[in-house]
Amino acid sequence: MIVKKFIPLEFAANNYLIYKNDCADACLIDCAGSNSAIFKFIEENKLNLKMILITHAHFDHCTGLSEFKKKFPSAKVMMAKADRELYDALSMQCDMFSLPRCEKIKIDEFIDECCEFEICNEKIKVISTPGHSKGSLCYLIEDNLFSGDTLFLEEIGRCDLPGGSFAEIKDSIQKKLFKLDEKIKVFPGHGDNTSIGHEKNHNAYFGKNAIY
Repeated sequence: MIVKKFIPLEFAANNYLIYKNDCADACLIDCAGSNSAIFKFIEENKLNLKMILITHAHFDHCTGLSEFKKKFPSAKVMMAKADRELYDALSMQCDMFSLPRCEKIKIDEFIDECCEFEICNEKIKVISTPGHSKGSLCYLIEDNLFSGDTLFLEEIGRCDLPGGSFAEIKDSIQKKLFKLDEKIKVFPGHGDNTSIGHEKNHNAYFGKNAIY
């Protein structure tokens, strides 16, 4: 799989476009803004955007959904069932941060850890990782983990927002993500890439050399 990273100016939240050279279908993980660079890349490479997978329903990871759905109406938008209430409060989230309200669209499918689907014959594994939000999800495709705001380079997602829980994010990381192969690459919702092995050793909260 090819992972193409885009960082919209809005909120510096990472968007990841997943595709293969021998397959026209593509998947977008998180939708942080109406990023014309993604539109252009999809069109120039003649890709078919099949789905948009949201890691969690905080506004900075789904504020671009209305723009993308207008541009690619057949793309299926999927989000955690447990974050449905958080998504319904999208306008309130924007108000909390004194930001313009973003348009809320209908989610095509609310998913959980039991769901399985594919892109270009590659299985997408859904991993439920509550802690940053009730419905935070990670997506594992081959040896690539898209961790949203659960796991960052040597850091973790904040747990002080509504629905957040330090105890839950600890379990999500230690009992689920750290059980994965250490070679798996981690593509977080903000900042630079990392790996499971690196985080098991160097994560400031849960690594072997944790400082907290």
